[in-house]
Amino acid sequence: MDTPLSTIAVVGLGTMGAGIADVLARAGREVIGIDISDTAAAQAVAALEASTARAVARERITEEERQDVLARFRTYSGLQAAAEADLVIEVVPESYEAKQEVFRALDGIVRPDAILATGTNALSVTRLAADSAHPERVLGLHFFAPVQAMKLVEVVSSVLTDPRAVETVTRLAQDLGKEPVAVGDRAGFIADGLLFGYLNQAAAMYEAKYASREDIDAAMKLGCGLPMGPLALLDLIGVDTARTVLEAMYAASHDRLHAPAPILKQLSEAGLTGRKAGRGFYTYAAPGSGEVVRDALTPLTSAGAGAGRAVSSVGVAGSGTMASGIAEVFAKAGYAVVLAARSQEKADTAKARIATSLARSVAKGRMTAEARDTTLALITPAGSLDAFAEVDLAVEAVAEDLTVKQELFARLDKICKPGAVLATTTSSLPVIACARATTRPQDVVGMHFFNPAPAMKLVEIVRTVLTGDEVHATVREVTARIRKHPVDCGDRAGFIVNALLFPYLNNAIKMVEEHYATLDDIDAAMKLGGGYPMGPFELLDVVGLDVSLAIERVLHREFRDPGLAPAPLLEHLVAAGCLGRKTGRGFREYARR
Repeated sequence: MDTPLSTIAVVGLGTMGAGIADVLARAGREVIGIDISDTAAAQAVAALEASTARAVARERITEEERQDVLARFRTYSGLQAAAEADLVIEVVPESYEAKQEVFRALDGIVRPDAILATGTNALSVTRLAADSAHPERVLGLHFFAPVQAMKLVEVVSSVLTDPRAVETVTRLAQDLGKEPVAVGDRAGFIADGLLFGYLNQAAAMYEAKYASREDIDAAMKLGCGLPMGPLALLDLIGVDTARTVLEAMYAASHDRLHAPAPILKQLSEAGLTGRKAGRGFYTYAAPGSGEVVRDALTPLTSAGAGAGRAVSSVGVAGSGTMASGIAEVFAKAGYAVVLAARSQEKADTAKARIATSLARSVAKGRMTAEARDTTLALITPAGSLDAFAEVDLAVEAVAEDLTVKQELFARLDKICKPGAVLATTTSSLPVIACARATTRPQDVVGMHFFNPAPAMKLVEIVRTVLTGDEVHATVREVTARIRKHPVDCGDRAGFIVNALLFPYLNNAIKMVEEHYATLDDIDAAMKLGGGYPMGPFELLDVVGLDVSLAIERVLHREFRDPGLAPAPLLEHLVAAGCLGRKTGRGFREYARR
């Protein structure tokens, strides 16, 4: 097991197998591709020919080097071809029966010192190893698609795996330019263990008709910086594959968050498995295409246009970072803005913060000095909410405390003119509770901006059961005018983004609590394997552990799902005053400024 892995067999030449073969051949390994389908084998060869031709065209390799790569990849239809392989990587369909059949056959074919790796992303490596004649040489080697681009490789050990085998394949992964992470054997490992619970919740959210597929996907891309929305990603992965992974995770965890949403079964059994079938959550131009085409569920872009109230002036209540950011956004769009705080001094300070922000934009060439001056002139700081008497839209951005917000809305009800729209920027509290503090609940709506408001494009528009259609149309129009992307959702805890984001973060904390993986490995796995801009612990420390705990508690209280209970480690850190970057210590320690 200490010998270099120079000859490697890849069993199963679908998209993943072909990608692994491509990477291995380019790295100088002799690659034996095995698939019972001649078509799959031919497609794998064609894919390598095409990718290497592109590399030549981009002058990354020479034609001679390309021919060497192609010569190192040979395809066969039988497992006997793996007889001289130093390592065999199986990537056959995700089923115990299929994989066990391969491993049993390989026991009688490969050399005694050969390593056998499964590419499973959900099934038990231990169970597969136990069925082998030499369980000590069996491990998991989980690549991520597209293999050529994704840096993460999870190296999975069972309790039976020889550490020397782990060391050998870890060196191979490094030689391939990958970043290997060593993990133990549990369903989903790190990346998929966190990712698929989130995807499942998104599917359930869509199935419950809480939000449209387009709004769910846009919310997670724009609100979290993710490369793809969850429903589009399910279509890319394959709805049937996702269902299989979740079934395995649920069998191991019995966590309701992992119980596959019924819609995954319905789509799978109907053959609507995503891009590969031409239809899943979305409809595609053809099987295998990534081009989404209009179908019966595609929303009309003109829906609700022109149905709202006229808005020319906006009041923003609050003096913090969010209030200042929102006021800046409205003023940049040409609205007259009244920025009201608890005192004139606080209001002036908030306007000064906006002036500093605009000065940075001028320095970076993003706006002219004239535009800065025009924007600032539109903002009037005020030391009292009485200044909101004539605004068309009042937006509160005060502390995330329901009593405080209710008192503010009761005051707005008395101050604001009839027909004014009253909006709350709450991220977790019930909008209806704010609405009921007024005599005009039909005029109250949620407008959840994301921090920093000038940069983040998303606004979640939250309708209560009493919000009027005209009010909803008004805030959609205004959101478009301030160049933000509106998504519609109902008035329940977390709305779209936080309801999907924070259970994922909570599950990451539980992984650390259970000593399954380290902070660094989990953060690396989600950035390198999932394309996330930040790892979960980086994000938790930025958001603030106290804020995160408050949102987790709201979600748990609303949905009463045991899986949503805040991780004890999160509660302990908050109790200790370790709140993240703002206190200098959270999950990690930070230099004091």
